Amino acid sequence: MGNRLRFGMFMAPFHAPGTNPTLALQRDLELVEHLDRLGYDEAWIGEHHSAGSELIASPEIFIASAIERTRHIKLGTGVVSLSYHNPLWVAERIVMLDHLSRGRFMFGAGPGALPTDAQMIGIQQSDTRRLLEESFNVIMHLLTTEEPITFKNERWDLRDARLHLRPYSQPLFDVCVAAAASPSGPRLAGRHGVGLLAVGATLSAGFDALALHWNVMEEQAKHFGTSVDRAKWRLVGPVHCAPTVEQAYQEVRYGIEQWFRYFQSVAAFPQMVVDGNDPHEMTEFVNQSGIGVVGTPEMVAAQIERLDRQSNGGFGAYLMLAHEWADPDATKRSFELVARSVMPHFQGHYRPTIDATERARSVRDDLAGQQQKAVEAMKAKYEAERSGRH
Repeated sequence: MGNRLRFGMFMAPFHAPGTNPTLALQRDLELVEHLDRLGYDEAWIGEHHSAGSELIASPEIFIASAIERTRHIKLGTGVVSLSYHNPLWVAERIVMLDHLSRGRFMFGAGPGALPTDAQMIGIQQSDTRRLLEESFNVIMHLLTTEEPITFKNERWDLRDARLHLRPYSQPLFDVCVAAAASPSGPRLAGRHGVGLLAVGATLSAGFDALALHWNVMEEQAKHFGTSVDRAKWRLVGPVHCAPTVEQAYQEVRYGIEQWFRYFQSVAAFPQMVVDGNDPHEMTEFVNQSGIGVVGTPEMVAAQIERLDRQSNGGFGAYLMLAHEWADPDATKRSFELVARSVMPHFQGHYRPTIDATERARSVRDDLAGQQQKAVEAMKAKYEAERSGRH
C-alpha cells in the first residue's frame, strides 16, 4: 500500500433499543471528539428513521453540532437517503455545512437502507435507486454549475432551481455514493467521477464485489468522460481491538449479541447476513467470515492488507463501524489502540522511527566513545586553565 491510507469511522449509529436516547446521542458526539483528538481523518454519520437502533434522523444536524466540538476531523453524511428528500434542499443544506465547517464537510448519498423508513412515506423499494440517481444528478448539477435546472418527477417539481450559496470548498468538497451489493452505487459514482463509500465491502460476498465495483466505476467513467480515483474509495468494516484476543472477545460480550439480533431479525437489510447463536459464535463469525476483526492490532493490520490485495489496486480510506459491541470506555480504547499501533503502518510513520533507531544503534559505540573523549578533553583543558591561574 503505497499512499497514505486514511482512517475513520462510519456511524449509523447502533444503540440497544430501550437505552436513553439523549445519552446515546451525547455518547456519539463524544466518540467523534475522541477520534478528532486521536488524529483520525474522517467520520461519516448516517440517516435512519425506524427499527429502533439507529437513532440519528438527520446527519446534517448531528454534523453541525460536531463541527463546533472538533478541530481537524472531516465530517460526512453517511448517507443522506436522497429518495426521501427534495434534492434542492439537500444541496442547500450541504453547502451550508461546507461553510460552517470551513471545508471539513463531505457529502455521501444513498437510496436509503431501511425499507421501514421508505414505507412510512409511501416509497416502494423498487423506486429508491431510481430516485437516488435522479436526485443525485440534480444535486451534482447544482453544485458544479451556476446554471438553473428544471426537473420534474412524481416526487419533486423544480423550476429554474439554483443554489442560494456557492460551496466554500473549491472546486468542491468530497462527494461519495454508497455501495453495498448492487452495481447502482459504483455506476452512479463513475458517471459523475466521485468517490465510493463501500458499506458492505468486508463481507464475504463483499470480497467478490470489490473488483466488480471498481470495474463498473471505470467503465462508467470512460463512457461519460469522467475520471475515478482510488483515493476516494472508502471501505467500511467492523473492528474491536484490544491488547489480546482474549480481552477483545470478553469486551464484545457487552453488545455484540444485540447488534447481531438487529440484523438477523429486525432490520430488513439482506446485504448484512450474519450468523451466530451466542456471543462467542458471533465473535467467531466476525473473524472467520472476513466481515471484520475482533482481536489485536496485528489482526486489524492483516485485515487491511487483505482488503488491499482483494481490491486489486488499493483504496483510500478504511472506516471502522461504530457498533457499540463493547462498553464506551473499551470502545474508546479500541479506537486509541488502532490509532497508536495500526495507523502508523499505513501512513508512513512507522518505518522512519524504526530505521532511525537502527541507524543510531549501529553507530552508538563509536559515537559514545567519541563523546567520552570529548568530555575528557574538556575536563583536561579546564584543569590546565585552573593550574595556569595559580
